[in-house]
Amino acid sequence: MGQSGIGACVLVVEDEAAIRDVLSRLLDRDGFAPRACATGAEALSLLEVAGPEVVLLDLGLPDVNGFDLLRTIRSRSDAAVIVLSGRASESDRVLALELGADDYVVKPFLTRELVARIRAHLRRAAPAPAPADPPDAGLVVGDLRIDPRTREVTVAGEAVGLTAREFDLLHFLASSPRQVFSREQILEHAWGSSGAWQQDATVTEHVHRLRQKVGADRIATVRSVGYRFEPLVPSHVAE
Repeated sequence: MGQSGIGACVLVVEDEAAIRDVLSRLLDRDGFAPRACATGAEALSLLEVAGPEVVLLDLGLPDVNGFDLLRTIRSRSDAAVIVLSGRASESDRVLALELGADDYVVKPFLTRELVARIRAHLRRAAPAPAPADPPDAGLVVGDLRIDPRTREVTVAGEAVGLTAREFDLLHFLASSPRQVFSREQILEHAWGSSGAWQQDATVTEHVHRLRQKVGADRIATVRSVGYRFEPLVPSHVAE
C-alpha cells in the first residue's frame, strides 16, 4: 500500500444503509478496499478478520453504545479511527478523543474532505522509507527513546504503545525541546492539518493521553499559548 492509500482496508461501521452504501462506493472508487457493517458485533468480527487500517465509526449503532465500541476497538487495534457522527457538541468530541479516536467528523460532511482525511491518516501511519545512509537510533532524552524509523518509543527500556498521532505529536515536540508551539502550529506541523479541519480539543486530548503514557512532566503547558517539550536531561541524537 502506498501513501495514497491505494488498497488500504477501510472498515465502515454505519447503521444507515444509504450512508453505508455511499461510503462503500466512494471508497471503492478511490482505490480503497472497503468493508462495511451495520452493528457493533459485526464491526468487532471484521476488525479481527479484515485488519483494517482505518475505521469509519458511527456512534449511533443499534446494538451497542458507540463510545463503548470505540473503547473496545482502540484496545484491540492500532487502526486510525475516524468518528462520523451527527453529534456536534464539544463534550462528545472530547469524549471520543479521550477514548482514542484519531479524528471526529460531524455529519453531514463533504465526501472529498473525508477521503483526504483518510489519506492523511494513512500517510502518518506509513513507515518511513529506508534511508540510503546508515540510520541513527533516533532521539534520546534521558530514559525516553524515540525511533522515527520504526515508530517505536521506549521509557526506561520499556516499550510504550502510541497511536500514529500520539507518536507524531511526541516526535514533533521532542525534536525542538523547550520551544513553545501553539495548538495551531501543532495541527499544521504534526497533524498536517489546520484549524479549519480540527479543533483545539484535538491537540489537548492527545497531549493528555501522551502525558499518561510517557510522563506528565515531559510536556509543559504554556498558558494561553500552547505546549513545549521539557527534557528531563539534555536531549541528544543517539549514536
